[in-house]
Amino acid sequence: MDMDDHRICFVGDSFVHGTCDSQCRGWPGRVTADAQRHGFNVTHYNLGVRRDTSREIAARWHLECAIRLPENVKRYVVFSLGVNDVAYEGDIRRVSEEDSIKNFRAIISQASSLYQIAVIGPPPVADEVSNRHINHLSTLFESTAQQSYIPYLPVFDALLADPVWMSQVQGNDGSHPGAEGYDALARLIVAWPSWWFRHA
Repeated sequence: MDMDDHRICFVGDSFVHGTCDSQCRGWPGRVTADAQRHGFNVTHYNLGVRRDTSREIAARWHLECAIRLPENVKRYVVFSLGVNDVAYEGDIRRVSEEDSIKNFRAIISQASSLYQIAVIGPPPVADEVSNRHINHLSTLFESTAQQSYIPYLPVFDALLADPVWMSQVQGNDGSHPGAEGYDALARLIVAWPSWWFRHA
């Protein structure tokens, strides 16, 4: 194994993709750039897909990561999901709470047997009702991750209190921030004690 070659997949939804980021980097590009500044040789793959729920992510993540993470390197996967699960199409929630937890548990159980993994919790949006559901699901995800000893970073409260994140979300499409909002989320991640690439 080449201990100096780090490969990381970021798997999730539009927040992972970096939707509305004028710099087209999202938070994965920012945290990878920070890792490189700290002396790590990191190759990152952004596997964020807009509108993906836990159901779609559970169906695709394994193949997408397997073709990008060869066995002769240090392999990492970061998941971030949940906002689309609690969205409604008409009167129907896209993914029930029970199925969200089932999908999440299956994802982290399989992934942790193959790679070093971590989870970034879902962020707030501009809608108060949606935020109650997002925050609740994040709490359930965190509890599920803790039961499996998987590092989980809840970001909901910090970003809800962040004037840049919230003002940009409200000024864009009601869900996604601009570049400075993604900067704020990236700062939370690189300051997280469980983050792998804090210093060389």
